Amino acid sequence: MEILLQQIELLCEEKDLLAALCNVSACLNQYFNNINWIGFYFWKNDELVLGPFQGKIACTHIPYGKGVCGTCAKTRKSIIVPDVHKFIDHIACDSASASEIVVPIIYYDKFIGVIDVDAPIQDRFTLQDQEVLEKIAKIIAKKIAAHQSDA
Repeated sequence: MEILLQQIELLCEEKDLLAALCNVSACLNQYFNNINWIGFYFWKNDELVLGPFQGKIACTHIPYGKGVCGTCAKTRKSIIVPDVHKFIDHIACDSASASEIVVPIIYYDKFIGVIDVDAPIQDRFTLQDQEVLEKIAKIIAKKIAAHQSDA
């Protein structure tokens, strides 16, 4: 895990935010096995909007409080869903997805977005996965905050 976190830190040294996050999504796609989608949604105009990702075509806008990502935006807490078919209000972008983890990206109480990961198998995600993604979310939050202060 430490090597992954160091790699994410290095990728986030890229000056261009979009380029950095594209490479972060590619790095995470290589790190996690048995997944079919991984990427970001960012908070814009009171909804989540698709960011860099790896996987099939995705939903581009997710309303606040809707689906796993929208629920994460509302609660600002990580969510592990062992079986997405049992999650009320699940938004199915890829019918092959069976489980999901969503982690909020927050910087000093400011909600920025989420990291979303889907898997084609049930019960794919663990508390260790959550821990890793939460650490990565902190690295990304710092990068985004630095980028916004430079803009």
